Amino acid sequence: MNFNEIQELIRMVSKHKLSEFILREGDFRLIIRNQTSQEPTMVVAPVQQPVVALAPPAPVAAAPVAPAAAPVATPAAPAAPAGEDLSRFIPIKSPMVGTFYRSSSPDKPPFAKIGDLVEQGQSVCIIEAMKLFNEIESDIKGKIVKVLVEDASPVEYDQPLFLVEPA
Repeated sequence: MNFNEIQELIRMVSKHKLSEFILREGDFRLIIRNQTSQEPTMVVAPVQQPVVALAPPAPVAAAPVAPAAAPVATPAAPAAPAGEDLSRFIPIKSPMVGTFYRSSSPDKPPFAKIGDLVEQGQSVCIIEAMKLFNEIESDIKGKIVKVLVEDASPVEYDQPLFLVEPA
């Protein structure tokens, strides 16, 4: 990974207001943490060697994570009628950091809508990461009951995107 690619990653982390971004390629590991009111912090380290800090670590990196999780959990509650158990739904989670898109282009229909039946391996959305568009596939067969992310919004690793009622 060259210096220009690292700079582009830092710009993307800042632009999408991500609290943390981690990249691993073999023995290379890159961690970028975004601090409030400062430029992002970057830590680069080989996996088997001690961490080399290029800027002071972000002590407040844990604080932005909690607010990011709250908007995801809050919209899920109104989707279900009062008293309905949400634990029976299985989330489809983001396998990467990037920008979430429901369709392949603005003039195309979404890959998956509420009420659609999806098969295991069927594409449900696209996540753009570093100008690469990655189709995200369902890992479960079932019915989409809730879309948890707005179109064209940033998502983090392991963030729930859809709730699925297993078939």
